[in-house]
Amino acid sequence: MWGSGLTLLCACLSVLRLDATLSKTDPKKPTKSQEKEGPVSQCARDRGLVRTDPGWREVLQEAGQYCAPSTRGSGFTGAVLGYVTPWNAHGYSVARLFAGRLSSVSPVWLQLRRRGPQSYDISGLQDTDPGWMKALKKTNKNIKIWPRLLFDGWSYEDYDSALGSEDEIELMAREAVEVAQAKGFDGFVLEMWSQLGGHRREDLVHLVSHLSVSLRRAGLGCVLAIPPPLTPGSLQPGLFGPAQFHQLASLLNGFSLMTYDFSPPGRPGPSAPVSWVRSCVEALDPQARWRHKILLGLNFYGMDFTQQGGAEPVLGGRYLELLKQFKPRIVWDEQAAEHSFEYKRGSGVRHTVYYPTLKSVQERLSLAAELGTGVSVWELGQGLDYFYDLL
Repeated sequence: MWGSGLTLLCACLSVLRLDATLSKTDPKKPTKSQEKEGPVSQCARDRGLVRTDPGWREVLQEAGQYCAPSTRGSGFTGAVLGYVTPWNAHGYSVARLFAGRLSSVSPVWLQLRRRGPQSYDISGLQDTDPGWMKALKKTNKNIKIWPRLLFDGWSYEDYDSALGSEDEIELMAREAVEVAQAKGFDGFVLEMWSQLGGHRREDLVHLVSHLSVSLRRAGLGCVLAIPPPLTPGSLQPGLFGPAQFHQLASLLNGFSLMTYDFSPPGRPGPSAPVSWVRSCVEALDPQARWRHKILLGLNFYGMDFTQQGGAEPVLGGRYLELLKQFKPRIVWDEQAAEHSFEYKRGSGVRHTVYYPTLKSVQERLSLAAELGTGVSVWELGQGLDYFYDLL
């Protein structure tokens, strides 16, 4: 839920900063390189796979195997929100298969557009999939379907006009409620906060409050996607802080916290060092009053950095291809609690790849359990299938 205009579509290969988009998407279609696939009798943990020293061959052999009971239960007791995107069909399949382990799903379908004074509509409805939604509810009757609603194509002037008018805010709220009721949604994940670069915070709090109250009155839920409260690298205060968190905590169903994309191009490094993730949660809610509403961001994608300063996102299929081609040594970073490996192309250019592993995912789930938060996965279908044994 991070480009300009805060879009989740990162079809470009360059890495956008965290405060500009929910996350990354590799434009390449993932290919199946797993040597074994499908349900097995033992979960990844019981097969001894959650460790700091996985070998490349082991990952290739095991990554496509998941524990059959994991489709019906949950090893993580906090809330789990999973994002799915229209351009990743595997994410839809994963959501159906593991619906019993998910509290909510957010399909990246919708955009809220301002067409002019007091004129709003929600686009993207052609991507909705009623049959898929019905299948999720059949597997897990309690699962919530909260499509992501991106404030798309808004200029500063649009925000200035909308934030200064109660009539415009009410029109937005009415449109959201009507669409949710007509399409059978349970609410929305709102994404707009970073678009104003930290300005107009009180006005944005008022907007989100109004939308949330209107949705709640209609029996619908509302989650807000938020950038981290501590800027990666500098650890200076970010675009959303504890003041806004506590103003909104009682009104929202949750906060989808974007705790990833820590390392930018030109500075190869981990996606989400655990110390930074911990600090972000503690900065938002030091007294732990509302931590159950924080959905700690969990990236199921990685990054491939080059020594020249380039970087591109890596999904599961691409990761397995790299392991098979280069047979690298996978190295554990104890401080960040992430794995990485290096490889060289024929041109001699050195690459450093950071991608989640069972151990790094488990470390973050353990941290979430310790802090009393849930998790939000960006995105379902980008990771390796045995990751879901841990949820």
